[in-house]
Amino acid sequence: MTKLVLHTDFPDLKRAGRGKVRDIYDLGDTLLIVTTDRISAFDVIMNEGIPDKGYVLTQISAFWFNLMRDIVPNHIISTDVSEYPVECRKYASILEGRSMLVKKAKPLPVECIVRGYLAGSGWKEYLKTGTVCGLTLPSGLLEADRLPEPIFTPSSKAELGDHDENITFEGMSKLCGDDLAAKARQATVDIYRKATDFATGRGIIIADTKFEFGICDNELIIIDECLTPDSSRFWPKENYHPGAPQASFDKQFLRDYLETLDWDKNAPPPPLPDEIVRKTAAKYREALLKLTGKGA
Repeated sequence: MTKLVLHTDFPDLKRAGRGKVRDIYDLGDTLLIVTTDRISAFDVIMNEGIPDKGYVLTQISAFWFNLMRDIVPNHIISTDVSEYPVECRKYASILEGRSMLVKKAKPLPVECIVRGYLAGSGWKEYLKTGTVCGLTLPSGLLEADRLPEPIFTPSSKAELGDHDENITFEGMSKLCGDDLAAKARQATVDIYRKATDFATGRGIIIADTKFEFGICDNELIIIDECLTPDSSRFWPKENYHPGAPQASFDKQFLRDYLETLDWDKNAPPPPLPDEIVRKTAAKYREALLKLTGKGA
């Protein structure tokens, strides 16, 4: 097991930002993205970290980015610390396996979400209105049912600590422009279709996932992370049964635990028992092993 990394502080590197999970450093022409072991749920960062989580997320993202290059380029320059700028290499013990040297891009002001199954907030909305993010679905669907076709449901990006809000595709077009919105939507659905075909053969159902895109050299590229247990719902294929919540390889396990508590889903977060931390870490590691054949 690797050392738990909850935050990084590299005095001679310029930190450009700190997100829910990732610390970002500005290296001039490039960025250094370090994936920590922090975990968030309902947009709140937990106080406890998940061992090996940063390593798992980085390895899964790198795997998918490479697999999807024929659909859309990505921001990765290297994940090999020996190829990073010299000022980064002194931190190799922390960076190894959990960091990426990436191109700079101008992020789109939306998250691109695609849903292939009826789950989470989508299921709750469907029960009330028969829609998901305003899109009308067939009547009589069960929780966790596969949708007739994947649906694209973008959201606006919230400030750290706030909640993202679902928007329509028309709303996305107003923010991004018609052409860029259409390209991002098509890339999102194409990646999802290819990923679900691949993952199903590895025993994992990808119920839904979200992507971030950016513009680099006037080209749409995928940035941040790709098809990880943080950005997706992964269900074990062998246990799949519509009509109920599903077992998962992702942080849905943590969300389910938090739903049992008397917590308003705002900061500060409740403490996580050691058992929940251990089981969450095991689910992340299992996802990596199933998808890539590599352990953590």
